[in-house]
Amino acid sequence: MNFKHLYYFWAAAKSGGIMRAGEQLHTTPQTLSGQIKLLEAQLGCALFRKSGRGLELTEDGRIALDYADQIFALSAELKAAIGKARVDQAVLDFRVGISDSVPKAIAYRLLEPALSLPEPVRLICHEGDFQSLLAQIAVHSLDLVIADEPMSKQTSVKAFNHALGNTAMSFFATPELKSTFTGDFPHCLDGAPMLIQGSSSAVRRRLDVWLAKLKLQPRVIGEFADPALMKAFGGEGRGVFMAPSVLAPQTCAQYGVECLGNTSEVVEEFYAISVERRITHPCVAAITQTARTELFNA
Repeated sequence: MNFKHLYYFWAAAKSGGIMRAGEQLHTTPQTLSGQIKLLEAQLGCALFRKSGRGLELTEDGRIALDYADQIFALSAELKAAIGKARVDQAVLDFRVGISDSVPKAIAYRLLEPALSLPEPVRLICHEGDFQSLLAQIAVHSLDLVIADEPMSKQTSVKAFNHALGNTAMSFFATPELKSTFTGDFPHCLDGAPMLIQGSSSAVRRRLDVWLAKLKLQPRVIGEFADPALMKAFGGEGRGVFMAPSVLAPQTCAQYGVECLGNTSEVVEEFYAISVERRITHPCVAAITQTARTELFNA
């Protein structure tokens, strides 16, 4: 069957006549009528009959129209599916797992270079605990894991640590809470209400060591696995909290707090963990380069 003949028949039936179909298709009624007659000859039946000054579908014509509707609907779906597939092939999917102990603002600043590449990138982010993310990268469900600690050498996962850099830590409090403290930093922390990272956080362990070294005993009000939630409580004046010094201006502006001081003895480190020993993925390359040269200056 010649589908061009079928299309001309379908257009004539849909538009209500050969004259109108000819105008829509920019062809003469004679050409259109000739194509329909060829289709009728192929099918061995009449598709139209005269009705007054116009034409109407025969019973066979109505059957043919029903099939033509389905055929051209499928044709439209095929074109749409092929078009979508081409678009999808042109976009690079970048699947990232972010450890829940990594501050959201740090995660954004680390990932942002991947979205500035010349080629279009679709960022697919997952957040979770470190071990579950390592399990996902082991089966190649993720292209990259961003964490505040390296993968242990004892881990059976075949992946590689790429150090991104580190930042000293600063301590923040609302102006009202700050006014109640006595003494200079860091001694003002002794007995002060404090909000701290959860015990699974690498920087929390460094904080504990530092406080013990200085014999400081803040009054712990709460522990938080989510740094953003901890900062929200801190912004409401519930206690002193610690955040990366590299984010100090942003933290003060966002939460209405002031910086009490900072220490280079407590640092938060950040790592990109990938299945590549030598980085070739364009998104991972952009992230590592920008982190090392601009964000952390490592």
